[in-house]
Formats: sequence, C-alpha cells, structure tokens
Amino acid sequence: MTTKEIYALFVKHPFITTDTRKCIPGSLFFALKGETFNGNLFAQKALQEGCSYAFVDEPEYADNQRVFYVEKGGLKTLQDLANYHRRQFTIPVLAITGTNGKTTTKELIASVLSKGHKVLYTQGNLNNHIGVPLTLLRMTGEHSVAVIEMGANHLGEIAELCAIAEPTFGLITNVGKAHLEGFGSFEGVKKAKGELYDYLKANNGKIFIQGDNIHLSEMTNGNECMRYGQGENNLIIGSVVSCDPYLTFKWQVRGGKYVYTVQTKLTGSYNLDNILAAIAVGRHFGIAPTDTNKAIGEYVPTNNRSQVKQTAKNTLIVDAYNANPASMTVALENFRDLQMPSKVLILGDMRELGVDSDKEHQKIAILAEQSHAEQIILVGPFFGATKCNAIKFESADALKEWLKEHPQEEKTILIKGSNSMRMESLVDSL
Repeated sequence: MTTKEIYALFVKHPFITTDTRKCIPGSLFFALKGETFNGNLFAQKALQEGCSYAFVDEPEYADNQRVFYVEKGGLKTLQDLANYHRRQFTIPVLAITGTNGKTTTKELIASVLSKGHKVLYTQGNLNNHIGVPLTLLRMTGEHSVAVIEMGANHLGEIAELCAIAEPTFGLITNVGKAHLEGFGSFEGVKKAKGELYDYLKANNGKIFIQGDNIHLSEMTNGNECMRYGQGENNLIIGSVVSCDPYLTFKWQVRGGKYVYTVQTKLTGSYNLDNILAAIAVGRHFGIAPTDTNKAIGEYVPTNNRSQVKQTAKNTLIVDAYNANPASMTVALENFRDLQMPSKVLILGDMRELGVDSDKEHQKIAILAEQSHAEQIILVGPFFGATKCNAIKFESADALKEWLKEHPQEEKTILIKGSNSMRMESLVDSL
C-alpha cells in the first residue's frame, strides 16, 4: 500500500496504536519490532481487541483482508504516515530538544500557549522515533499550534525527527555532557542537537534561544533568533528573586515599563531558563503577560522532575527522572544555596557516560562535598568508586534497608540520579 492509500484508511480510523493493550475500537495497529519483541505476532490479537486494520512487515502474518503487508517496515510506514498527516496542516510546529529541561520546558510552553490556543504537545516522554510520529498523528483541525519534544542519544536522530515533523520553530534548551556513549564527546552533543538549527536554517524557520549561552550562540549559523535570558541584550529578561525551595522570579520585555514577579511551584534556580523560554514563546504567539504569569504560577511539575514533596518526616526535592553531569551540577549548586537547615544529599549514578564515567562521577562527588549538606549518601557502582566523604550503597534497595535502621527526620533532602537507578523508590522510606 502507498502512504496515500494508508492515509485514506487513517482518515476513517484516526486512532493509532502499537500496543494491543491500548486498542481503541476502530483504530489502526502498526506492528513494530525491537531486540526483544515482534509486533507482527500480535496483529491478530489487535483485531480481536477492536482494531479495524493492522499493518505488518512480515508477509506470513498478512493472512486476512484486514491485515496489510508493508514492505518498508512497520516503523517507517508509521513515520511516513505521520509526515503525510503533518503536511495537511499549516499550523506552526515548535520542536524542542536539549540536554536538560526538554520536558519541563515543553510542558511550561504548552501551559502558556493553552491560554490562547488549542495546543498539540508531546505527552509524557514520547520524544523518540516512535513517540514523535504518534504525537503528530493526534493533530486535528482544532489545533492552532504544536509543541513537539525531540530526544536523541546518537548523531542523526534529531535530523530524522525534523524530517518527520517539519518544524517551523525550534528551541534547544542547552547542551551538556549526556549520552556520551552515543555522541562520543561534548562536540558530538552540540553537533547532534544542532541538527535542529540546521533544519530550520535550510527551511526558513526561526529559533528561540537562551541568549546568554555561548555554546548555543555559536551553533546558530545565522538563524533568525528570538532571545531570552538574564542579560540585557535579550528580548525577554529575567532573574531569580528567591528559591527556598520554590522558585520566585521576575521578568520584563526589554525596554518595557512593566516588571512582573511570579511565584512558581518549581524548585531550582536552573528552571529560570525553562520558564523564560515559555514566556518568549508565549509572547511571540500572542499570549498576554497576565495569562502567561497565571499559567506559569499554576504549573505543577510531575514525574519526579523538580518536585517538592512534603512527607510526614521530611521535605524532599525529587529530581530523579534523569541525571547527567550538567543537570547534577546545577542541582547541587541550587541545593548549596538553599537556606534550609539539616540538608541531606542522596545521589544515584549517572548512566551512559562511556569512558568519561569515572571522571565525571568524581567531579560530582567533589561538588557534593561543597554543597553544605550534613550528610551525603551515594548510590551505585560508579559513585561507589569515588573518593569522598559519603555513605555508599550498591543500590536503592540497599539504601532502603539502611533507612529502616537510620530514619531521616526533619531534613531537606535532594534525591537525584538516572532513571534506571530507581531513586524515586526512596520517597516512601523518607
């Protein structure tokens, strides 16, 4: 079948699934394959669960009139369909990538834009070669703007996602040391993230940029820029008022007569850039400052990103969705500056750092010792090999057992680590 023929089916059945546990009646099932699974095996089950049609890339599974064989593969077929669908619309599409803060920035931008637009935006962390197409296929005539998060851990992935989503605007939150196993080096990270700028340059797109970030400025390559940051040369200028533990900030438009002060439900001064990005995007798309401030003040972080959780015993700062040297550094700097008594650090290993892993973990261990914490607890084999004054555990489970005998009370505790370290599982023990 051609993409146009598949699209004709999609128009009649505008719901897509790749999971037989999520079959909406009348939807289309795309069989995807990975190292440990083969979606072709579940095509018949998808039909039984309510899907109208299924697409497989192994011909032996196309055994009835409602199962179609697609030679180029289920994933490529899904991506081509998403691109075809995206081309039916002329609404602005903003792509967001970066080392840290992608999801928080995406959600803040969506919250601000929703004050004046029907916004299509990436749900959760569906920001890869599967998630981006699934997001685009939710686009309808009701939407007036789309915000698409793009993640990557290898060169070429952002370029591939841009070819599918065809963004008209772009935003790179920052560039730092992360996924070095895939990117090879910090320069590799810059090149990979810069693929978004390259696409926009070639297609007359515009970028929103943290104007004080030297690395991002070097990468722009002559793109038209809308700048935000703390420096006076930016269009949107902001600064931190306080952060104990919630962030309060002020902002203004350069040359404007009004200065706005907003209290957020986010922790971490490092979130100022994410917030200013949302303000810049909102301004460009016609959102009034009062509505922008309301959206930012109402936004509540989820999924263990910059969350403050008050338990019966402690105040927890839970930032345990992911971790890399850049995000660890700013989190520790923010924690150091918190004017809170009895501070405790609980840090888990940072993953995917390749040959730099030992060195980067030692750097973070040194920063931890400078954070004014009364106790430092490190989890994982990489932190376990560092030289520092800390209590060390092989895993979060081992730490939980220790906490039964050494309960923490009336503490302010930062919990951070890579998602695979399961640091969020410690919350119930604290």
